[in-house]
Amino acid sequence: MASDIVPIRLALTRGDVVTLWAPPWREDGEEWEAFLGDDDNVFVFDEIAGLAAFVRTASGHDLEDHPAWSVVPGLDVGELTPDDAHGYDLVGLPELAAADPDAWIVQQLHEIISIVRSLADVCDLTDVVTALDGEESFARLRDGESAFTGREGAKRWSALSAAVTRHWDDILDTVDGLVATPKIDTGALEKARAEAAEWEAAREAAFGSGDDDDEVLEAAALEAGPADDEPQATGFWAEVGIDPIRIESGERSVVTLRCYLDDKPVYLGSDGRIDVFASERAMARALADPEHPAVHGTDLAAAVTLPEVLEAAATGDLQVAVEDMNTYVLTGIGADLAEGVLDLDPVQLDLASELLTDVGEWAGDPEPAEYLAESNSLGWLVSFVVRPDPTRMAPSPPFSREAEAWGELVAGLEARLREH
Repeated sequence: MASDIVPIRLALTRGDVVTLWAPPWREDGEEWEAFLGDDDNVFVFDEIAGLAAFVRTASGHDLEDHPAWSVVPGLDVGELTPDDAHGYDLVGLPELAAADPDAWIVQQLHEIISIVRSLADVCDLTDVVTALDGEESFARLRDGESAFTGREGAKRWSALSAAVTRHWDDILDTVDGLVATPKIDTGALEKARAEAAEWEAAREAAFGSGDDDDEVLEAAALEAGPADDEPQATGFWAEVGIDPIRIESGERSVVTLRCYLDDKPVYLGSDGRIDVFASERAMARALADPEHPAVHGTDLAAAVTLPEVLEAAATGDLQVAVEDMNTYVLTGIGADLAEGVLDLDPVQLDLASELLTDVGEWAGDPEPAEYLAESNSLGWLVSFVVRPDPTRMAPSPPFSREAEAWGELVAGLEARLREH
């Protein structure tokens, strides 16, 4: 299992605080999870410098026995700064629950509830565990936005809002009472504060200050337009907005079609099964037959340009060629993870993860998105490879839990392939 130790930020009644969290890992045949703290408290800090000074000088806390702890005292301030994916706004949760549900809100709620559940499990917060387990609506958050759509979904969202009203003040009070700031070595704190000031100055020099860095960078990218060396799709398939794609898993290599409608993936298939073919020519022949089971009743009929594809196939004019950016190679990833390999091809891994989550979204299966969310150990590992960041601590093998989860996702995808 993963042996990461992850900096996290919690928004509590006292304000924003930072601490360290060790997601579940396996050692000596048992599963463990921990936070920086002792038998009585989770240790939190109002500034990153405080966290840095503490981990460099203190002893006797719960994370000292973690397999990766020896790395932590040597981390710099930047590496101990939580990224955006590991910020949990406990104070703001009721406001989220009062809004209309969308994918972002549901995911945020799920991540906050998950970290609170971890705190409750690790620290034996019986009342919190009882409150969370006693409300089905909290558990339904893992199913994503789809659990809260339609008439029944609206009822579940109302039930969730009511559950938050009933329990959240007490839960927040319990967590507020759980955290404490330990004594910090004064000299180490001053040194860490100086380091933090230098790090922040360097960051501002590189990216500017404030919370709008991403918006500024995005606006600059839009103004500049696409990079000269970035391939732009052209030709028939770009015009119809439908892509031939290739899926390679194990010794299997198949092709199919996919498009995006309102930014949602749609595949050549139905009932959660994707119709696939051994070659481009075989798919073109099938598309030329309006009575072929892959064509008749396909979800892809929602694309208004599908008739153009079928007409071109019927007249023998359809040329099917899969571009590199639409080739999804899952082969070998699970085996590499099982061996503890981190030197994976980030492009291959990113594309494979995209395929798994897209197919899950199309099929109404929330499991891929849940497994690949950064709050999950597999998603955290994938994000480390795909979006390398020198301020993040490298995950430590073994990755047996992540490899198992990846294997389950790939097996689920393969079960959805309906080969003709």
